[in-house]
Amino acid sequence: MKRSLEQRLQDGPVICGEGYLFELERRGYLQAGSFVPEVAIENPEALKQTYRDYMKAGSDVVLAFTYNAHREKMRIIGKEDLLEPLNRNAIRLAKEVAKEHPTEEALVAGNVSNTNIFDPDDPASKEKVRTMFAEMIKWCKEEDVDFVNGETFYYYEEAKIALEEIQKQDLPAVITFGLMGENILRDGYTVEEGCRLLEEQGALVVGMNCFRGPATMQPYVEKIRETCEGFVGALPIPYRTTEEHPTFFNLPDGGCSCSLPTETTFPTSLDPLYCNRYELASWAKDALNTGVNYFGLCCGASPSMLREVAETVGREAINSTYSPDMEKHFLFGTDDTLKGHNLTYRTKA
Repeated sequence: MKRSLEQRLQDGPVICGEGYLFELERRGYLQAGSFVPEVAIENPEALKQTYRDYMKAGSDVVLAFTYNAHREKMRIIGKEDLLEPLNRNAIRLAKEVAKEHPTEEALVAGNVSNTNIFDPDDPASKEKVRTMFAEMIKWCKEEDVDFVNGETFYYYEEAKIALEEIQKQDLPAVITFGLMGENILRDGYTVEEGCRLLEEQGALVVGMNCFRGPATMQPYVEKIRETCEGFVGALPIPYRTTEEHPTFFNLPDGGCSCSLPTETTFPTSLDPLYCNRYELASWAKDALNTGVNYFGLCCGASPSMLREVAETVGREAINSTYSPDMEKHFLFGTDDTLKGHNLTYRTKA
């Protein structure tokens, strides 16, 4: 039998592959800017392969790609008629891939996210948000997901609405905050306070995702772990954010020799600012020692990066067979059959 999310969390770390938004833009199937996952309708095989690549890299969860697939985003691009079919198809494709796992069928998670219309001073906006979440989570329930992931909330109250709507459908909830550069949620709560409240209200996992790289997320993850008693999640972006620039929205690139078409490196010029996989592994080790239970990487992550995280926290991925091994490399290998003249040249190459 397929274990539930809670059962897997009790047995050890759970890995959730995210980052589809940037990955599918990088693969050429999604438009940067609007960042709407039309790929679920227009290029379903490309989405399935992306799901598959992250699952084989160690993800226990196939997260349905419905981030930004809410009514407000669909309104902006003039395609509200695709809202329901897009959501349902993203989940159905995820379920198809989850069944391919060779040892234990992967979990399938529905997904809701920040709506960008929430206004704490506007009751009408709150009802719009609730309606948007309610319809998406209803489709999740009808498509028989294992749990719902609510993510990238920068208002506590918006996250609370998401949790309430998930609970109305009797589904487990993972709720994570995206913390902006002010270092506090926009309605005045600290991120650890918001997590504590959501945990008290029944969220299975609480924590953080997106916006921040390992260096500027981990201090807040530690505060969440100290404050909360249950399961904690951490899914940073794989970029070198700093105390001066804690999110990827305003990360500078002092080495760029050309003018950019955007004001900042975000979202299409972040490439030189990546963490390497070993930096991500170092973070994963720290997070594991902190007591994080639910691991992943967010926007910008590749499957090889996720595999490094999974292996660091003690998991063997389907594709761990392809993890780096320099033994046979012509310059840097140690195999006895390698040509000696190449090995002596390694310092000059």
